[in-house]
Amino acid sequence: MKKILINLKSIVLVSLICFNITIVSAQTNALWLRYPAISPDGKTIVFSYQGNLYKVDTKGGAATALTVGSSHSTMPVWSHDGQLIAFANNRHGNFDVFVIPSSGGKATRLTYNSANDYPYDFAISSKEVLFGSARQAPAESVRFPSIRLFQNLYSVNVSGGRPLLISAAGVENAHFNSDGSSIVFQDRKGYEDPWRKHHTSSVTRDIWLYNLQTKSYTALTNEEIEYREPVFSSDGQYVYYLNEKDGNLNIYKKGIRLKIADQQLTHFTKNPVRHLSIAKDNTLSFTQNGEVYTLKEGQQAVKLNITIGVDAETATVANLPLNGQISQFELSPDGKQLAYISRGELFVTSVEGDFTKRITNTPGQERMVKWSPDNKSLVYAAERGRDGWGIYRTVITNKEEPYFFNATALREEPLITGKTDNFQPKFSLDGKSIAYIEERNILKVFNLNTKKIVTLLPSGHNHSYADGDWDFAWSPDSKWLLVDDQRNYFGLSNAALIKADGTGEIKHPILSGFGEEGARWQMDGKMISWLSSKYGRKSLATQGSREVDVFGAFLDQEAYDSFNLNKEEFLLAKERREKEKKEKEEQIKNDKKNKLDQAGKKEDEKKEISELSLENVKDRVARLTINSSSISDYVLTKDGSKLFYLAAFEKGYDLWLTEPRTKETKILAKLGGSPSGIEISSDEKSLFVMNRGNIVKVDASSGKITPISSKGELNLNTAAEREYIFNHAWLQVKKKFYDPTIHGIDWNGYRENYARFLPHINNNFDFQELLSELLGELNASHTGGRYAPQYNNPDVTATLGLLYDETYAGKGLMIADVIQGGPVAKANSKIKKGSILYEIDGNIIDDAADWAKFLNRKVGQYVHLTGKTSSGTNFNETVKPISLNEEISLMYKRWVEGRKSYVEKISEGKIGYVHVEGMNDASFREVYDRVMGENRDKEALIVDTRFNGGGWLHDDLNTFLSGKEYLKFAPQGEVLKGGEPMARWNKPSAVVMSEGNYSDAFIFPYVYKQNGLGKLIGMPVPGTGTAVWWETQIDPTLIFGIPMIGTIGKENRPTENLQVEPDIKVPLPYQDFLNGKDPQLETAVKELLKK
Repeated sequence: MKKILINLKSIVLVSLICFNITIVSAQTNALWLRYPAISPDGKTIVFSYQGNLYKVDTKGGAATALTVGSSHSTMPVWSHDGQLIAFANNRHGNFDVFVIPSSGGKATRLTYNSANDYPYDFAISSKEVLFGSARQAPAESVRFPSIRLFQNLYSVNVSGGRPLLISAAGVENAHFNSDGSSIVFQDRKGYEDPWRKHHTSSVTRDIWLYNLQTKSYTALTNEEIEYREPVFSSDGQYVYYLNEKDGNLNIYKKGIRLKIADQQLTHFTKNPVRHLSIAKDNTLSFTQNGEVYTLKEGQQAVKLNITIGVDAETATVANLPLNGQISQFELSPDGKQLAYISRGELFVTSVEGDFTKRITNTPGQERMVKWSPDNKSLVYAAERGRDGWGIYRTVITNKEEPYFFNATALREEPLITGKTDNFQPKFSLDGKSIAYIEERNILKVFNLNTKKIVTLLPSGHNHSYADGDWDFAWSPDSKWLLVDDQRNYFGLSNAALIKADGTGEIKHPILSGFGEEGARWQMDGKMISWLSSKYGRKSLATQGSREVDVFGAFLDQEAYDSFNLNKEEFLLAKERREKEKKEKEEQIKNDKKNKLDQAGKKEDEKKEISELSLENVKDRVARLTINSSSISDYVLTKDGSKLFYLAAFEKGYDLWLTEPRTKETKILAKLGGSPSGIEISSDEKSLFVMNRGNIVKVDASSGKITPISSKGELNLNTAAEREYIFNHAWLQVKKKFYDPTIHGIDWNGYRENYARFLPHINNNFDFQELLSELLGELNASHTGGRYAPQYNNPDVTATLGLLYDETYAGKGLMIADVIQGGPVAKANSKIKKGSILYEIDGNIIDDAADWAKFLNRKVGQYVHLTGKTSSGTNFNETVKPISLNEEISLMYKRWVEGRKSYVEKISEGKIGYVHVEGMNDASFREVYDRVMGENRDKEALIVDTRFNGGGWLHDDLNTFLSGKEYLKFAPQGEVLKGGEPMARWNKPSAVVMSEGNYSDAFIFPYVYKQNGLGKLIGMPVPGTGTAVWWETQIDPTLIFGIPMIGTIGKENRPTENLQVEPDIKVPLPYQDFLNGKDPQLETAVKELLKK
């Protein structure tokens, strides 16, 4: 049986063969069953499990496989005659729609666009599949153009061909009624994670009816609570749907024409109902808490006991290359070994040669590795089990083996573990102590001999945003630490000096208003260095990028005096010092006792800096770089004569060299990319840099680059890694969620519930949904898991910069508009609105084929277009298609220009318009450019923030709009139009907003209203005013979000889940925006014209 199974697998990878086969190996009760679809006759359910489709009787029992393969199959849908099953599969690098016979057989691919396509239903005739796809809206639509948010609804013939547009309203979970005259669907209004639960806000989904004859849309619900997954009853008189009225998603029944109260059919108190489908006899199927149920009206829901054969060949171990996967590295003090982290595991490789040794082998994550001063041990942070981060040490146990990279016997021991998170360990230079961070904000020192722990920086100083975002450094004599200290403020650190024994006061030697980022010891403790943006160019927005310099403060006057010598003076002084040293050595030779005493004294002088000279230290500050730039890391030679740093001036980062004394600066090595981390060897002849996940060695004199080999593979237990990431996410919420009570929910209980599904998950699509379900219980914004799969040679549909009439069923493609700036928008092109495109590269466009396949992988390659203009003139033109992302950018510009012209027209040129695309520096520059340029003479200004996804711009934008003239200018007695403030808008304004505003795009209108700057117009904005940390996992294809920082306004409560209401509420109906009308802008114009 195994042999047959393996052969079938090999076939399915090539042609996606689908079949009925009962796996007769060991049976298991299956959990985390997804997307069940009940057959029209109510006898069979098809569902997704571990990325394949299975069939089972509606009474339960052993399931049989419909698909087998490494690609992911999901979202099955039955044809109304029960003969076909449509489903989504990603074997071409995106989800396309396929159909297979319900009895098993070969699958037929129906869609070819590289957008994700998901089937929802069949036409009543069962000859077409209804599916949703993320594609451009029609030319006449004036809603914000976001394919990320708003799917188009299409139909495609079951034998394949050209899809036809049904609706561009933004449709999800669409289903026909029994005669095919109407479609019921759920809407989508904004960016909120689809797996979030329990929220009540304007962004929650509603249910709509679309009449295919009249093209009209009717809302069946209009309430700030979730309404989802509607399906028609067999007679079309009722709709079954999911709703959270009782606090949990359950099934309800609504009369469409009959004015009766909605009826609740299930009463699950915890864990939502998902994936509703219906048979012709109105039997419902659905999932609840990972299991499949059926429900006949008037009866209790029945849970199905479903067993699935366990495939003994299922792989849980993956072999991954080490090259390109390094996230952190550390050079050993002797310069012979490199320790590094790859995929959360610790390795050591030789600097010379090809030796690599795996040091740790755990499902959990190791990070933040450091060497002991004697090269004989490694200390690092590791997250094991549910207790969080601990600090561990690994040592070589065989004294005959000096190096880790070829050691045969290693011993790991826990140093600091427990219920608190402890990480970021660093050895003191005498090797006697380890400094580390507890609970992300507290600095402590652990004595390795006495086991005594001393707190140096208590809570209340730092407030970590991302793990490792503040740092510290031991002094050369191991008696002091330089520490980043936020001093209980947000977003700025100053350098603090703290005694390692915890005595004395915390000293802040510089206290610059620009901060001292990442302070370090230099020149054997005679200088401290840091990064500062004091002289660098900065973004227009406060929170944008800034250029920085390396600064140094000398703790020793003699060292400062020496630093200020010119090159000739320094050489003379160096000559004099060497002469004195030689004379001293001669004198020591004549007195053996004196020799020993002096040697000891010399050693003490080198290391002892217990008394720091901080008086007038600000007068001994030097700028070490000559040009401000974007610097990611730097190192200084021991004598301070050379500064090596990674900086970006043009394209990517390069390795630069500056000699601070002479100010000579040059590029030492061209690197490109985004290198981070730079180390220098003890003899200062070599530099080591991490770039693109690899380590390279750079000759400090010539700049020659030599790659460091990281040969070998990482044997990875993928199931154990997923379990670790699950527990890590759960722990991160406990430690970092903005509300320490976690909204009062039973977080421990939710972990236990969702963790039991992990053994049933073998892929990241299912795992991402599991993470999102868990995090969705928080009822908070900025949560959920994200999965970005990596494909080999995926389909990529190029775009022509054209909008089409996708309802046109004739030969060719009817062009509805040419996008300005696109490949076709050229002076000599005949292709205009109304033209028909008949061929692409000689391929005829007709109903028999999906024309998207003719543009597959054609980005940047010339293609030939053939067709006719609206006047009947033939054209034959060659164009170079662009990527979808490029077209998205052009569509946004088109929309902005359309909104600007709309306001200009209906206000007769009196009102200005600007859209804020994102809460970031680039958007702020665009706003400033348009407002203070083309709109400067307008009487008032509309600030459109609809569907802005956030960032950090609320203060800049509110300040910009808050101008009140307090001074006029009058050259030679002529009073000018403008005065002070010159850089702010000082006329009336109004903000237009939508349910799709998110994060900082909530905070901006909230503050705008709080400050009384003008009126808010549009729809309520959900309370999403938290700062999030999106954390990339050790599996870099996975990310999850945690809202970490709450904001508190005039209500003296967090703004999370505090909705901001408009002063004038104006919806944007489907019939309006699909036909070019924008009532929200119209209302804003009318309101501002009153002033």
